[in-house]
Amino acid sequence: MKMRELKIGNVALENPLVLAPMAGVTDLPFRLLCREQGAGLLCTEMISAKAILYKNRNTEPLMAIHEREHPVSLQLFGSDPEILGKIAAQIEERPFEILDFNMGCPVPKVVNNGEGSALMKNPKLVREIVTALVKAVKKPVTVKIRKGFDDEHVNAVEIAKIIEDCGAAAVAVHGRTRAQYYSGSADWEIIRRVKEAVSIPVIGNGDVVSPESAEALIKETGCDGIMIGRGVQGNPWLFSQILTYFETGKVPPKPTVREVREMILRHARLQVEFKGEYIGMREMRKHVAWYTAGYPHSAKLRADVNEVQTMEELERLLERLGEDAQI
Repeated sequence: MKMRELKIGNVALENPLVLAPMAGVTDLPFRLLCREQGAGLLCTEMISAKAILYKNRNTEPLMAIHEREHPVSLQLFGSDPEILGKIAAQIEERPFEILDFNMGCPVPKVVNNGEGSALMKNPKLVREIVTALVKAVKKPVTVKIRKGFDDEHVNAVEIAKIIEDCGAAAVAVHGRTRAQYYSGSADWEIIRRVKEAVSIPVIGNGDVVSPESAEALIKETGCDGIMIGRGVQGNPWLFSQILTYFETGKVPPKPTVREVREMILRHARLQVEFKGEYIGMREMRKHVAWYTAGYPHSAKLRADVNEVQTMEELERLLERLGEDAQI
């Protein structure tokens, strides 16, 4: 199956594989690794428009973009059309190619504030927000939505039509409701229905964890792009595996223990480079758990890594693994 090209507004992507924005995951170091593995578009962690407005000091690092990671989509969240438009215009000169807006986050503190997936319940406000963003910037605006807020309010098709009508360049659809969070199976049927309802590119999201599931998503929905979230946690190789599979029809082998170890160390060095050793090593703990999940004896390694505080300690811990060792 040939992988089709994807163009979002005036931004042409090398391939239609998109790294989903994930808070606490898709920081700059991890995005660089995914880009090296062939991701066609990277997305930042979601960034609060109000936090930018009030100059929250934790926000600036979230907006950092490296010259090696383009093209990049910067994702905003919020619920005030005026603030969102103002901030979009204010940050447009930053080196990102696409401005994305979050209507998918299911986290209670975001939803209870009327933001993220709570907006799925308010089509009128959606229209006001997307209109404000499109008017504020010349860069393409995209929106990430869910199937609906819950099973009684499945309105992704209606919301996608509004998004298109307001001039957005693409829509990403996660095939779960907010009520589902990340449980159960993603409903790819709703992605297909959105694809049939709008003419802008539709990016399908949910349950892509392998080259075969990426192919199945395209076949079942006709979507233009594939957004990959949790499937790439601890597995940036998934992008290159999907690209190889679409090119050759063969599923490449899983990375070796040595390759996993080398990726962990490379990831950790990037964390230290961009965030310093104290923060970087603590943030690596969850990544190491993801990288080593499913391997025999990995529980002991994960327990040990939670005590690691320096790069040197991590290197020593991983050195204990022989060439042919099972993590």
